[in-house]
Amino acid sequence: MSKTNAVKLPLLAAMVTFAACNSGSSTQSTGTDTTKVPAFNLADIDSTVKACDDFDNFVNGNWKKNNPVPSTESRWGAFNILDKENKEVRLKGIIAEISAKTDLKKGTEEQQIADYYTSYLDTATIEKRGISPLQPYLDKIDGIKSLAEWSAVNGELGKIGVSTFTGFYVEADAKDSKMNVLYQGQDGLSLGEKSYYERQDSATKNVRAEFEAHVNKMFSLAGFKEATPGKTILDFETKLAKVQLSNVELRDPVATYNRAAFGELKALAPDFDWDGFTSKQDIKTDTLVIQNKGYLTNANKLLKATPLDVLKTYTKWQLLTRFAGYLPKDFDTENFHFFGTVLTGKKAQKTRPERAIRSTDGTLGMPLGKLFAAKYFPESSKKKVSEMIENVRKVYGERIDKLTWMSDSTKAMAHKKLASFTYKIGYPDKWKDYSTIVVEKDKLVENAISAMNYQHKEAVAKIGKPVDKSEWGMTPQTVNAYYNPLNNEVVFPAGILQPPFYNANADDAINYGGIIAVIGHEFTHGFDDQGSQFDAEGNLKNWWTASDRTNFDKLAKSYIDYFSSIQVLPGFNINGGLTIGENIADLGGLTLAYHALEKSFEGKEQPKPIDGYTWQQRFFLGWAQVWHGNITDAALRNQVQTDPHSPARWRINGPLPHLVEFQQAWACTDSSKMVLPAAKRVVIW
Repeated sequence: MSKTNAVKLPLLAAMVTFAACNSGSSTQSTGTDTTKVPAFNLADIDSTVKACDDFDNFVNGNWKKNNPVPSTESRWGAFNILDKENKEVRLKGIIAEISAKTDLKKGTEEQQIADYYTSYLDTATIEKRGISPLQPYLDKIDGIKSLAEWSAVNGELGKIGVSTFTGFYVEADAKDSKMNVLYQGQDGLSLGEKSYYERQDSATKNVRAEFEAHVNKMFSLAGFKEATPGKTILDFETKLAKVQLSNVELRDPVATYNRAAFGELKALAPDFDWDGFTSKQDIKTDTLVIQNKGYLTNANKLLKATPLDVLKTYTKWQLLTRFAGYLPKDFDTENFHFFGTVLTGKKAQKTRPERAIRSTDGTLGMPLGKLFAAKYFPESSKKKVSEMIENVRKVYGERIDKLTWMSDSTKAMAHKKLASFTYKIGYPDKWKDYSTIVVEKDKLVENAISAMNYQHKEAVAKIGKPVDKSEWGMTPQTVNAYYNPLNNEVVFPAGILQPPFYNANADDAINYGGIIAVIGHEFTHGFDDQGSQFDAEGNLKNWWTASDRTNFDKLAKSYIDYFSSIQVLPGFNINGGLTIGENIADLGGLTLAYHALEKSFEGKEQPKPIDGYTWQQRFFLGWAQVWHGNITDAALRNQVQTDPHSPARWRINGPLPHLVEFQQAWACTDSSKMVLPAAKRVVIW
């Protein structure tokens, strides 16, 4: 039971999901990996651009010219490069070693990994089997004769990740964070966000037209007989989108927390058979948290007014699109055409072996992660990162004390929350047993279904049980990090603790602009527009005075307006309301990291310039190289509609005009393009 596309809020994981890597004067070796990476590459700099006018293109201009987006990607930067190395070099090597063994015992993690990888590469068998692995589910859909039966079939499909208008997931209770609870939320939009169904610009209209054609093509490939399925699906999803909350509205943890008795679902949406839906998912609970009661009432009206044949077509589509990547080449290619090329601008698919590695990682990520961590993450890195985290915590406390807009009573509570932060580094201390996942060399679809059933069963078993705070929300090889407000914890997988984010032999300024700013970013999520509504124990509880919250909201509103004014493509601006949490975290992370670096030099001789750049300047060079990147126009349009992160260029340039430290480091004048008047600068933490 995984979270649905639209239902991600209670985790509030602060994902650093895209970007850039390349560094300059010193080198590093990680674990048994002998790859050498410079601390900062001066050749990336475009000296024809003024640092104070466009810092991104000053630091990264030549890099961007020399590193266009590869045909298989929609964006290209440090995160993508490191992720590619982790998967297509390190994980590839691990899988190759395992696959070379001839005595793998059934049910072991090595057998699962080797045989899943083999099943993905066995295209001859995939072609021969066609869509037959889905036939039992298709037969059930075709046999539906009532809305109640439709509800039950969707419940069964929900166990294997197939979407419908609603979804469940299990997470710590936002108001009782020590216990798990069942959450219900909106779902079911193939395009991911309601704006795709509402905007009237030519680019978005084209996406809708392409989507309609895509559905028609997929149904034709499957041999389905429904007439104009594309129009049917688009019309239904457009009506569904109309009654859903926007992704900005979903950011409100108070409005989207509605604890209720299970029976209230039946009162809100009486025509949907909730008992049939949940029983097929093995869900038994007296209480749950409803995301939006109004949505259920309106969705019920929509379902009741929709012909059953339309609902069956919709469910058939959701099944087909969910498994398209596991089906014969024609399905896979058409699926890539729409979701890869139309939506994000990719021109070509990765090779089948590359995709096999990524699919194996996506399905058996933790078993692979155990091997990855053992081979590529030295204990010395864990110790060093722990020290860096504590340095950030200390500086954050000092920053809280200096705030002029916050009262002493709220500061005391902020200190309490800061002191309660816990952290995880590298990889889990204990590993789960995955032996019940059945993997066979010639059954790719069934292998994926077995893994999803495992995940669903694991989630259902947690309902009403104490939270296991040792669990990880990411695999060790993930190039990312997150903050979880329900655990009040920051998590840094081994995958991101590599250059350019963390370079053991780089100068401190480069590392503070990289990994320390990332650590500060995650810490700040505990005090962003969402995280600040959770207390030291991880409960959704107000710990602010009314005037302090008003002051905070006023600062946040100014920052929302600032980013909302940034146009990334004609007619497409950054959504300041959607990105405010990540933008606050970037601003806070930079501020904390800079002052932590400054503090580390107290009582010591100031570092001499390197390559002609002072430590203050190299700090900002470190930040900019972490986020250097290129992106296709299609992916950029998709990002500003669906992603809570600002585009990489504006994660570099966006916060810097608000930092007097940046202006001083680069001797920017008041007339420089990247300098704001003091009255317009936003300083939150």
